[in-house]
Amino acid sequence: MASSCCSFGATAEHKFNAKRAAHDLVRYRAKGPNRTTLMLRDGLTEAHQVHGSLLDIGAGVGALTFELLGLGMSRAIVVEASTAYLAAASQEAARRGCAGATQFVHGDFLSIASGLPDATVVTLDRVICCYPAYVPLLEEALRHAQLCFAFSYPRDLWRVHAALAVENGVRRLASNPFRAFVHPADQMERIIENAGFRLTSRRQTWSWCVDVHVRQSY
Repeated sequence: MASSCCSFGATAEHKFNAKRAAHDLVRYRAKGPNRTTLMLRDGLTEAHQVHGSLLDIGAGVGALTFELLGLGMSRAIVVEASTAYLAAASQEAARRGCAGATQFVHGDFLSIASGLPDATVVTLDRVICCYPAYVPLLEEALRHAQLCFAFSYPRDLWRVHAALAVENGVRRLASNPFRAFVHPADQMERIIENAGFRLTSRRQTWSWCVDVHVRQSY
């Protein structure tokens, strides 16, 4: 059974477990951020959005958070549904000496969003593809973004749909409840525009798109 909004926390704990968190932290320390994280960092830098506060939703081991704090953002809230990944991010923050500027919050963002403050910049790096119901996630993230919203997502192309269908089929055979999703890019863009943001930067790989949006009144 694919994950739903109400079961996302349990699915995240299963998928993003301690073994995977430890592997990703070792890889990050050895090789640095992955490609979408780097493209988000560069897009935000280009848009002059590396100041103020950050709300990093689904932050993993905290790679994007640490990159942006290093570029000048004053503080960050890390939201992560996986206990293991939140612990890894906290460990890395302490190692880097930025624990004082970083708040760590465990939980599914949609379940705890009402208790979280707004931030200058809100980010979702490889997160929206984990949610079957992308609309409420996107709308809630945008409500928390004061000046800028940036996210990475699978490209809405037949080849990406096909690749994820194969991956999800393998997970189904293995009784793995996690599913990945390709959401309609035009509908996501419409939601973002209706929230008052304009696209300022887009970077792409074969399978990923990375967008930076700035509030139109800014």
